[in-house]
Amino acid sequence: MEQRMVTGEKTDEDRGSELSLRPRRLSEFIGQDRVKESLSIFIEAARSRGEPLDHVLLYGPPGLGKTTLASIISVEMGVRLRVTSGPAIERAGDLAAILTNLAPGEVLFVDEIHRLGKPVEEILYPAMEDYALDIIIGKGPSARSIRIDLPRFTLIGATTRAGLISSPLRDRFGVVHRLEFYSVEDLATIVSKSAQVLDIGIDSAGAYEIASRSRGTPRVANRILRRVRDYAEVRADGVITEDVACDALAMFDVDELGLDRLDRKILSTIIDKFGGGPVGVETIAASVNEERDTIEDVYEPYLMQLGLIDRTPRGRVVTVNAYQHLGRELPADDTDGQARLL
Repeated sequence: MEQRMVTGEKTDEDRGSELSLRPRRLSEFIGQDRVKESLSIFIEAARSRGEPLDHVLLYGPPGLGKTTLASIISVEMGVRLRVTSGPAIERAGDLAAILTNLAPGEVLFVDEIHRLGKPVEEILYPAMEDYALDIIIGKGPSARSIRIDLPRFTLIGATTRAGLISSPLRDRFGVVHRLEFYSVEDLATIVSKSAQVLDIGIDSAGAYEIASRSRGTPRVANRILRRVRDYAEVRADGVITEDVACDALAMFDVDELGLDRLDRKILSTIIDKFGGGPVGVETIAASVNEERDTIEDVYEPYLMQLGLIDRTPRGRVVTVNAYQHLGRELPADDTDGQARLL
């Protein structure tokens, strides 16, 4: 998959800049009001009882703040955060080593938790419920099981694909929240605050223009902000105004809806090659030379949120909005604007 400015997937540059831009307290976190309110209640209740917070599962598209919220929870609870990821835990022994080294009350954050292997996942069941590890020593008739007690801890799992988490694991999380795409107003506030931290000159109209093309995702907004800053320093006077932001994003091929060339390629492929659909996702992936998972996880969610594409039992279809956005005429048999919405 080619590098995209508007994808929510994390890049090396994002990893470096997010540390300085990341809020440390719930009061500093912008957006996700429902999630913040719930977490603030649960955190305050756990602190008043002197207990660790219940296990938390955060899911939703990439770039919405799952890792940031995990960090905030550890700060609010006054404990250390341990970070790992599902692909990094290859064997049950790896997870056992991590769990036995946790201090009482600590937070263990597992990113991409849906990618845990089955043997590793089964170790988590007693660890999450009973705070214990069941270890098998030996093989065959002489094998025996011993139980190792663990300190009470909080597991925070994060995933972009909640449907791939098994029911037994999902049911062991006491707090489950889906993170939603951000409003343009919240993103404009995030862009303005990030600009202050990065010492970037920007006015409110420039911040709003960047926010409106950031696909509802703070990570995308901050990435665009850095690229527009580069443009402003070279082609303008260093201050990001609405006109500067528009000119920069036009050069970067990001349109007014936040779609880039690859998004538009998917829409135009469905229209030009398949009459607007329905067409299977495998066929789309082959036509635009992308992986099926990439189409489903990276491109489709935002296109569906904007109402530009629909999933049907027969395949994907583009909507009237997609024809209008691309400046295409509806097919002669679809002038009423209904067929492409079914």
